[in-house]
Formats: sequence, C-alpha cells, structure tokens
Amino acid sequence: MRAIREAPGIVGVGAAVPPDSYTQREILDTFGVTDPRIRSIFLNGAIERRNLSLPPLGPDGKPITETQGDLLRKHTASGLRMGREAVERCLKDVGASLADVRYLCCVTSTGLLTPGFSALLIKDLGVERSCQRLDVVGMGCNAGLNALNAVSGWAAGHPGELAVMVCVEVCSAAYVFDGTLRSSVVNSLFGDGAAAVAVRVPGRTSGERSPAPTLLRFASHIIPEAVDAMRYDWDDAHGKFSFYLDPEVPYVVGANAETAVERLLTGTGVRTSDVTHWVVHSGGKKVIDSVRVNLGLSRHDVRHTLGVLRDHGNLSSGSFLFSYERLRDEKAALPGDIGVLMTMGPGSTIETALVGW
Repeated sequence: MRAIREAPGIVGVGAAVPPDSYTQREILDTFGVTDPRIRSIFLNGAIERRNLSLPPLGPDGKPITETQGDLLRKHTASGLRMGREAVERCLKDVGASLADVRYLCCVTSTGLLTPGFSALLIKDLGVERSCQRLDVVGMGCNAGLNALNAVSGWAAGHPGELAVMVCVEVCSAAYVFDGTLRSSVVNSLFGDGAAAVAVRVPGRTSGERSPAPTLLRFASHIIPEAVDAMRYDWDDAHGKFSFYLDPEVPYVVGANAETAVERLLTGTGVRTSDVTHWVVHSGGKKVIDSVRVNLGLSRHDVRHTLGVLRDHGNLSSGSFLFSYERLRDEKAALPGDIGVLMTMGPGSTIETALVGW
C-alpha cells in the first residue's frame, strides 16, 4: 500500500476541440462526394459528428486544395489554440496556476514543428521559463500513453510537483482529398482535438483530495510484423504527407489485445475480470469491436470510448483522455476500483496502463 500511495496520480484533465462541428453527411456534401462506396464508409462507421478545421472555400464554392505548407500552418495555429485551451481547462480542474507547472510534455502526430508545441505553449501561456519540457512527435495514436509513462516517471522523481501532458492533434491538417477508397477511410475517421492531463505525487501540501486514479504501472506490446499497417508518410503523388491504414488493422489489434493486457497484469495479482473500468482508444468501430470481443468486454465497458467516437471521431493520441474525462465526470469509480487504459497505433503497438482508485 505504501508504494501505491507514493505513485503519481492523475489529478486533473481538460479537453478542447475546434469550434466548427460537422456531421458525416455535411462533410460529404461539402466535398461533393457522390460515390456510394465512399458515402457508405462515412455513414456506417458509428461516427455522427467531428470537429474539424476544413479548407476554406474557393471562388467556385468548393474547398481549396491545401499545400503541405498550408497544412503545417493549420497544424500550428489550430494546435496552439486547442493546446492552450486544454491546458487552461486542466489547470482549472486541478485548482492550479501556470506557475505550478514544472514539467510540460506535448504530443502530436499531425505535423512537424521545430521548436515544438512545448516551447510554443510555454511562450504563449507564460509558463515559468524554468519549466522542463518534452515533445513526443510522430508516434501516432498510441503516443498518449507512451508520453504519460514518461510524465509519470518525472512526477515520481519530483514528489509534490506538477507535470502536465497535452496531446494536440489537428488531424484535418493531415488529410489528402483524392476520392480514393484508401484516403476516404482516413478522411471518414479522424477528428481534431487536444486533451491535457495533470500528474502529481500527492504531498502534504499538494491539496489533492485523493490521487485518483493512481498510475500503478505501464506495459507495451509491439507487433513488428505489422510495422507497415499504420503509417503517416510522404505521398509523392500529392506532394504532402498522408495517413495509411491497412484494412487488417482491427483484426491485428484485436488478436493481440489479450496478450497486451496479460503482460500488464502479470505479477500484480489482478485478473482481467477484476478490472472495473476500461478506457480504450477510440480507434474506429471495427477496432473497438475487435478489442471488445477478444477481451470479453461489454458495450457498457467501452461506453465512453464509443461515445467519444460518436461525437468526435478518432482523436488520435488524445482520444483516451477524452474518454477518461467522461468516466471521471460520471463519478462511477469507487475507492478500490481497478482500471485499464489502452491505446493502439503505429509500430504496430498496443500501450496499456494499470490505474487504481
């Protein structure tokens, strides 16, 4: 019990999305998509709305074709707005100020900036110049838990000091619109959003009611034979970066989900059946269904994952924090409950964390 009390805890969370929200049908109509196969992909993926920063309309009333430079500028401007809002909401949730932030980790996979979001947010928000920082770039949808592992490690070494992680994903700055089925799968799925989480080892002066939930341990499961299944790389035909998702991704992830959770729980005395709360990345309807079937989970177990997918689409690295915020607000977790956080992404990789209330 002593080790659990001294482990870092999630003490606050905050999320933000762009102001413009679109139904799937509105997106199809905006781009004049009439192909019934593509319309079916958009309308049958369990997504109702997404917040996006779509291209401006040209003189013909249709969205313009953005260059890679346009997309990077969108990534920077929209990402900075969302990141700032998410961090501010997170600090308000903790009851902390910008002066309390001693470590800032920024995660993104939808653009490349140097200096990265950590330096830009420190300047924009007015965070103390002595704040330590880290940028995690290009790891994909699983990156939030990879970074949370690093943030937890920093917090464990600095008891009582506040660390903040923010995932900033402007997925609409990574779209290619060419009418192909390959790009249409991606374009039907991802939404824009940022989510921040505050982590701290509770100290005698920290003021937390309880470090709930406590971050108990992390585990990774890498599937190297599926290294090309999820990619964000250069597309010569379009002169810009683009996402690629292999149709087999849901089955690869699902087939390895049980092994990933077993690795997380080994040596803890916790069984899968003991886990009360599941916070799973909103990777897509087929991905969620595959994970759910292979782990024996009910739709209730992944209700927040499904809700985030329905309302926002796949938010990449920050998706699981949107789901965690809904679980937190639901006030369903009780002292003694155990939870599992799970994200999936390029590598191919399944990342997990064990948390306790």
